[in-house]
Amino acid sequence: MAEQMQDIKRRIKSVTSTERITNAMKLVSASKLRRAKKVYEHSKGFLDDIFESMADALNYAENVPAEYVDSQKEVNTKCYVLITSSNGLCGGFNTNIIKALEDILTRETAAVKLATIGTKGREYFERRGYDVVVSHDDPADSITFDEAKKVVGPLIEMFDSGEIDEIELCFTSYINTLKQEVVVKKLLPFHLEDFHKASSLDHLTHEMEYEPSAMEVFHYMIPKYLELRLYSAAMESATCEHAARRSAMENANDNARDMLSALQIHYNRARQAEITDEIIEIVAGSEAQR
Repeated sequence: MAEQMQDIKRRIKSVTSTERITNAMKLVSASKLRRAKKVYEHSKGFLDDIFESMADALNYAENVPAEYVDSQKEVNTKCYVLITSSNGLCGGFNTNIIKALEDILTRETAAVKLATIGTKGREYFERRGYDVVVSHDDPADSITFDEAKKVVGPLIEMFDSGEIDEIELCFTSYINTLKQEVVVKKLLPFHLEDFHKASSLDHLTHEMEYEPSAMEVFHYMIPKYLELRLYSAAMESATCEHAARRSAMENANDNARDMLSALQIHYNRARQAEITDEIIEIVAGSEAQR
């Protein structure tokens, strides 16, 4: 009985230590979530502005570079830009997005190349033989705009050279603190219909002129838009990661407390049984001496 009580006490001590760690991680994740959400909302404001400018330009220009406009041409090679975490302990955050992309890749008929932000996605797909052409291993919330440019730059070069025909972005979209969902969006070539809806100009009364030329303007704007699109997606994904980790640590914390309550009951019962045995031995000994 004494050995059983010692085992229960050791388990209580171990679970208490774990509960303190998960509680601390929950508080840290909540703090990081607030900071990442603020950065994401700030970047989203810039993204909305440049998207509207792109929409106005694409709606008015008659000579948009053909290679940037969605057409019926055959797609031989696709590049998927995958944003995952570089750390664990965030529930199903990484699993959900990796499995979603894996399902897409199993149905893909074109050749596939990958660009990754975060080590979890890169390590998973490299082990399965996929070609990772660009990678950024630091966590998504630590990526700077300059680092986002270093990821986008080689992809645009490969797109311009014809090495890849289509670029799609796979990331986790933030709905609220408790809900996030995997999103796959095409980066290049553009769906003009998406930009038609966002244009703020009245096409009947406005005209747009380009200096030095529409082609020069587009070749400048498109990389800037893609860089900001990737940066904003990385910040949104980081927000989702911290929300998922906070939720996972909160659940772990609650489970640890439930386990501590159950272990305390087992300990009290074992202690009560030991005391009862001792009383019985004392009474038996007293009766034997009579």
